[in-house]
Amino acid sequence: MSRFESSRFIKDPKVMNPEAMQRACDKLGWKYTVKGGEILITDLGGKEKLHGEFALKVSDGVVTYNSYYLKNGRELVEELKSVFFPLNVEYARDSVIRSFSANGFTYKKDYSFRPTEEVADHFSMVGYTELPDEKEKRYEVAFSILKDGTVITDSNYLPDDVNNKAHQSMDRLQELFGRERIMTKKPEYDIFIREHGLTSSVGNKNTTK
Repeated sequence: MSRFESSRFIKDPKVMNPEAMQRACDKLGWKYTVKGGEILITDLGGKEKLHGEFALKVSDGVVTYNSYYLKNGRELVEELKSVFFPLNVEYARDSVIRSFSANGFTYKKDYSFRPTEEVADHFSMVGYTELPDEKEKRYEVAFSILKDGTVITDSNYLPDDVNNKAHQSMDRLQELFGRERIMTKKPEYDIFIREHGLTSSVGNKNTTK
């Protein structure tokens, strides 16, 4: 995290988060086992005779289906996705709240927000500075969660202590999401650096895993 920065945790649409995937299976009533980092869906509610084989497999977040036993495998994958993506938004929101709350931030709901075709949720995490020289004590980091699970953050000026806690929170999010964030500094950042006689150590970082 940095002052005057926008960050994106981009969601690969082909990759499904394991925790959200398990929630989706529970909601659909599908039985599964977790083995060696893979999720094996072995029972689709008695709809198919699989003779002990898996119906769907999730490995490294990628879903494949058993084409030998399933003639409607593609339809089942789409059914799973229809339940998964709303749950993935919940997972992204919960991950943000947990990560920032652990560093002293509090959740602020955006009551004026209405979901769009692209954006599923918008809210802020609020932090307070303890630095005596700061006149303002309350600062926010805003979050938008897209319907595919992509998380976008936006921040303006943050005092050093709040900025450090936000940075720790973002590092934790990288661990939870398994992807590095793309960071883009805002024009206000350069103005801030010039006005305070500082040396910029943050550039636009376009790195993903």
